[in-house]
Amino acid sequence: MVAVTGITGKVGSRVARGLLAQGQSVRAVVRSRAKGDEWAALGCDVFVTSIDDAEAMTEAFRGVDGVFLMTPPNYDPESGFPDTQRNAAALRTAIEESRPTKVVFLSTVGAQVTEPNLLNNSGMTEAMLRTVPVPVAFLRAAWFMENAAWDIESAKNGVVHTFLQPLDHRIPMVATEDIAQTAVELLGQSWNGVRIVELEGPERYSSNDVAAALASALRTPVRNEIVPRSTWEELFRSQGMKNPLPRIRMVDGFNEGWIDFESQQHGSRKAGTTLQAALQALVSEKQS
Repeated sequence: MVAVTGITGKVGSRVARGLLAQGQSVRAVVRSRAKGDEWAALGCDVFVTSIDDAEAMTEAFRGVDGVFLMTPPNYDPESGFPDTQRNAAALRTAIEESRPTKVVFLSTVGAQVTEPNLLNNSGMTEAMLRTVPVPVAFLRAAWFMENAAWDIESAKNGVVHTFLQPLDHRIPMVATEDIAQTAVELLGQSWNGVRIVELEGPERYSSNDVAAALASALRTPVRNEIVPRSTWEELFRSQGMKNPLPRIRMVDGFNEGWIDFESQQHGSRKAGTTLQAALQALVSEKQS
């Protein structure tokens, strides 16, 4: 049996379905019984808990062959990432007590970067996982291609307001389906200690590439409009953020190139899904 956290999200749900397709048993770790109903109907063992509850997470991980671990996203963290630290402490206790056979953690490109930014939270969780007494894999995924979902409505009107700039600057991106397939592959393997798998698509993509892929999928012209860097803090605060600096510095890191894989482009694993294929599927899904 494999315990899957984040099972209601795009990656976690695909991991669970991939495992089920292989005939494996899945324990769905969810935050409410209602969120587990779909998975119970598919034959999963449903365990309701919060990721910061060490005692409950211990039971969720007890007796499993593997854990697919995701931590809840927090785009507006308090200074010092106290939520991340609290979750990490609970997870360390749970893993030490339950001793699953292995853990695959969905981390991120740039987790190793020490420059303060939003992705430091994954680096903190990685640091904790390096101390646990079971084999651990860090699946460091590139920028999700499906992040473009936020741009579809405006793209229908011919424009995408982009924070990724310059418009021709290419960054590592990857499709969520490829992340899930890689996670399922890792969960079926054995190793000792810590593994790092850095995953991106077949090539790197820019804002211009995103606009072109959306134009192709929507069959309408789409142009980019840069959101000026000088406006970001005011914009994010107007949207309700209290501490926008980590998010701003994350985007700076992609734009300036200091957020990248530890192994750089030559050392990352290349998945097969292109940006155009991912965005075509995304648009088709939203139109269905």
